[in-house]
Amino acid sequence: MIITTFGKYVLLLRDVFKRPEKMKIYSKATFEQMNFIGIGSIGLIAIISSFIGAVMTLQIAFQLISDFIPKTIIGSINRDSTILELSPTISAIVLAGKIGSAISSEIGTMRITEQIDALEIMGINAPGYLILPKIIAGITMVPLLVIISMTMSILGGYIGGSLSGVITPAEYVLGITSNFNPHTVTIALTKAFIYGFIITSIPAFEGFYVKGGALEVAKASTKAVVVCCITILICDYLVTQLLL
Repeated sequence: MIITTFGKYVLLLRDVFKRPEKMKIYSKATFEQMNFIGIGSIGLIAIISSFIGAVMTLQIAFQLISDFIPKTIIGSINRDSTILELSPTISAIVLAGKIGSAISSEIGTMRITEQIDALEIMGINAPGYLILPKIIAGITMVPLLVIISMTMSILGGYIGGSLSGVITPAEYVLGITSNFNPHTVTIALTKAFIYGFIITSIPAFEGFYVKGGALEVAKASTKAVVVCCITILICDYLVTQLLL
């Protein structure tokens, strides 16, 4: 069953990446999806990341109560945890729920209302027309959202630590600027690129092959989010194992 489903997924991707009929139509749809995925998610990602950064600072400070450990280590741990794991993975899981369900519902509704059949009758490559702009937007905007998430999380840690008094602003800044390894950003953006592909392609697959009515579309949306989250966590482990 899993092998059959994966085979259908691969075959759908093959159709998605066929040469498009008119690039102008695809470019317009891509910019619309970039606006939906990227611009429409900035506020949510910024709020979640800010509070995660603030909470992380408090928890790290609570666990590192010792006169022998400099407080600057709080900023260093928060920075590395944010860049390597929290911002890419948490952002991806949040986006899987927000974007994945919307993509699956949109394409699933088009399937049960026979709009996809109409496209195919007109000779249009339906997988490419409907799914390719979403994938391009996902692999483009998710890394940008992760960069925003990193910035807001570190800033949230700064504000949270300063307001609570567990660390001074100078100590926090010294912590996040000392012993910085740029390779961690490369790993985070690699994860974000892969997550962007997962978040858009899997829900599109679930919606494209849905059968039945509105209830089946809802089930497909739920399944798409669950499969996305599991796949994200598996890829998180694999990428971390390969690149670290």
